[in-house]
Parts: sequence; C-alpha cells; structure tokens
Amino acid sequence: MRYARLKKHNEFQRLFKKGKKVYSRYLTIVYQPHRQNTVMGIALSKKHGKAVKRNRIKRLIRAAFSNNMDKLAGNFSIIILPKVCEEYSYAEIEKSILACFGRMT
Repeated sequence: MRYARLKKHNEFQRLFKKGKKVYSRYLTIVYQPHRQNTVMGIALSKKHGKAVKRNRIKRLIRAAFSNNMDKLAGNFSIIILPKVCEEYSYAEIEKSILACFGRMT
C-alpha cells in the first residue's frame, strides 16, 4: 500500500496547529484524520547532524512507515518528528512507530 507525501509548507503548518500529538521514546507523531488516503511527512532539523545523517534517518522512517502502514486503522495526515539521539536503527524506529500507531486509534 502506498501513501502520499506532505510537501507544502502550509500543509505542515495546518497540521502542526490543529493536529494531535503522540509520543514515544524515539519519535513524536502529529496526526489528524484525513478523508481520502494516508499522507505522511517528516520534519527534521539540523540538530540531527549533517545532510548524510538526516537523509539516512528519513530513509529509515519512510521504510518503517511503509512496511507497517497496514497496521494503521483509518486514513490520517501524519508528520513524524524524530528525537535527537546518537544512533538510529530500523528496529528502534519501527518499534516506536508501532507504539504510536497503537495510541492513535
């Protein structure tokens, strides 16, 4: 199953203002119900490191999200905000995403 991506600045701002938040050890998810399909975006600051490290984090999050998207009940607009830490692994991110999905529904 595919998901659409949030890309426009005003879409991010609308979701930050009106969305609900769910927290886990490695991630914060801002979400709001969406009518048609699931839409996901990632917000990452330069505090996470240089561009190579930030791109790796985004790749891990996208992979974990797309592999576990079927466990999400309903359609949502989602922004994923990773928390700053030394090392990021796929297993930790996947576990955090699943924990947040459980609290969203």
